[in-house]
Amino acid sequence: MSKLLSTIESPADLRRLSRAQLRPLADELRDHVLQSVSKTGGHLSSNLGTVELTVALHYVFNTPEDRLVWDVGHQTYPHKILTGRRDRMHTLRQLGGISGFPRRDESEYDTFGTAHSSTSISAALGMALAAKMKGESRHAVAIIGDGAMTAGMAFEALNNAGVEHGRLLVILNDNDMSISPPVGALNRYLAQLMSGQFYAAAKNVGKTVLKGAPPLFELAKRLEEHAKGMVVPATLFEKFGFNYVGPIDGHDLESLIPTLENVRHLLDNGAGPQFLHVVTKKGQGYKLAEADPVAYHGPGKFDPAVGLVKPATPPKPTFTQVFGQWLCDMAAADPKLVGITPAMREGSGMVEFHQKFPGRYFDVGIAEQHAVTFAAGLACEGMKPVVAIYSTFLQRGYDQLIHDVALQNLPMVFALDRAGLVGADGATHAGAYDIAYLRCIPNMSIACPSDEAETRQLLSTAHHQNHPVAVRYPRGAGVGAAVPASLDGLPFGKGEVRRRGHGVAILAFGTLLHPALAAAEALGASVANMRWAKPLDMDLLREMARSHQVLVTVEEGCVMGGAGSAVLEALQAEGLSMPVLQLGLPDEFIEHGDPARLLANVGLDAAGIESSIRQRFADVLGGSGGLKAAA
Repeated sequence: MSKLLSTIESPADLRRLSRAQLRPLADELRDHVLQSVSKTGGHLSSNLGTVELTVALHYVFNTPEDRLVWDVGHQTYPHKILTGRRDRMHTLRQLGGISGFPRRDESEYDTFGTAHSSTSISAALGMALAAKMKGESRHAVAIIGDGAMTAGMAFEALNNAGVEHGRLLVILNDNDMSISPPVGALNRYLAQLMSGQFYAAAKNVGKTVLKGAPPLFELAKRLEEHAKGMVVPATLFEKFGFNYVGPIDGHDLESLIPTLENVRHLLDNGAGPQFLHVVTKKGQGYKLAEADPVAYHGPGKFDPAVGLVKPATPPKPTFTQVFGQWLCDMAAADPKLVGITPAMREGSGMVEFHQKFPGRYFDVGIAEQHAVTFAAGLACEGMKPVVAIYSTFLQRGYDQLIHDVALQNLPMVFALDRAGLVGADGATHAGAYDIAYLRCIPNMSIACPSDEAETRQLLSTAHHQNHPVAVRYPRGAGVGAAVPASLDGLPFGKGEVRRRGHGVAILAFGTLLHPALAAAEALGASVANMRWAKPLDMDLLREMARSHQVLVTVEEGCVMGGAGSAVLEALQAEGLSMPVLQLGLPDEFIEHGDPARLLANVGLDAAGIESSIRQRFADVLGGSGGLKAAA
């Protein structure tokens, strides 16, 4: 165990160290992050970049009394290690272990859950004003990445915060900007000067003295803004009502700590909200991650001495890769196709598309609302937008989906990656709700491919429709189905019978078709691959209902309002009354862990599906284990 780090059980221990001890502590902390992530997998580059900033924040501020809100929360591993979870890092993102994101139920130091981006300023402002209303003197600090600052919600919060004088500090963790050494020294001096009491007092005195002479006051104000603007982007944030400080080197503790102390004093003296611009480097201190921060953004297990190694045997293509190849192929065939992503080029499989079709590729930043309406505008002018977005992130553009897309019945495709459970990222990233929240919208259709081949085929089907269509597919690889090279689609709104049995018919939506087939073998049941959650294949549903005693719906989505609910509604409308068992995700948030284990825990593996059917329909099961023939 590292010597200094082993003595830190809480930030109170950290604050007892001398300033001279903080540099070696930071080095030990960075190594602990690297060693931990290499054994469990997780987010690496971003966490290596926040080590010194984390140390400085817990050293200067009285946490947990002072509130730290991290945005996005995947940069909090150093924070977790310093706040009593060092010895649990080996359980990171594993079932029963600590989360990869801040969680209020995990630690009092995790003041707000921030797995979706751009929420920190809003939350920290609420905390700061709550403290003010209660007569408490605590500080609230939002640490927001430069990527998260691209979202409109961040600027909405800045706009509100500038007129509310709480003890709020916003720290922009900018890891997409570099400061050359000479400029870095100058900026260190300027940051400390501009965050000091003398500068703040002199600025206020100058305003008071010059108020009587408006032209002179305006001239002085402009000179101040433009003088600062020559070296820092101060003017924008000061227009929001913040005092801007920086940029400073986020890896230089000798710059960070005095600047944070000065800013804290400004807050304590009623100087209003403060904005500190900190420049960090993703992957800092680990050369391989510094050289390729994207590859080391979220690696699996690896040997730090060797780095990431390509597997000797090529793995099965993932659903994401199948989508990426389809996007390139369809773009080559259709010059009207455009691809849109809200800052998820790599995660959504669009790297090759960006390289081959740069003029038709749009990364709009972490701005899901804008992404949806931007795509709607393109569709209005005859283009064929494909919005590649995680299921969980489309939730953030829901009003735009209804008002700007569906209400106008615009032809576009939503490629919903990470549908269903996502494993290590947990409940915040699970695509549990898309069937339920999409199928209630008029003009929307929802395709649920069962394997890689159907994913490509149903994307083609969706692309040729004259209304909005979502195609949902899970994270990772499927069963290994051979993917056709053609761009031929499958019939719109039609499923198929995959197994003929008797008594029970299992209606499978999506990739759970395969455990459903395994369960059906043991039960002697029929299985239908429904393919579409909306519209339902009513001919197929009627056939299954009339030729079987009971129906079972299976989906990797929430039961409430999901595809099973659609089946019940359709049976009711048809006047068909029969027992229906709905299997899917329960009405609870599913924790992080291995996806296969998580599915088994909620009864959605083959054994669980078989067991649920036997338990529900025990009264009609025959002695052989199959269902009795209908009377």
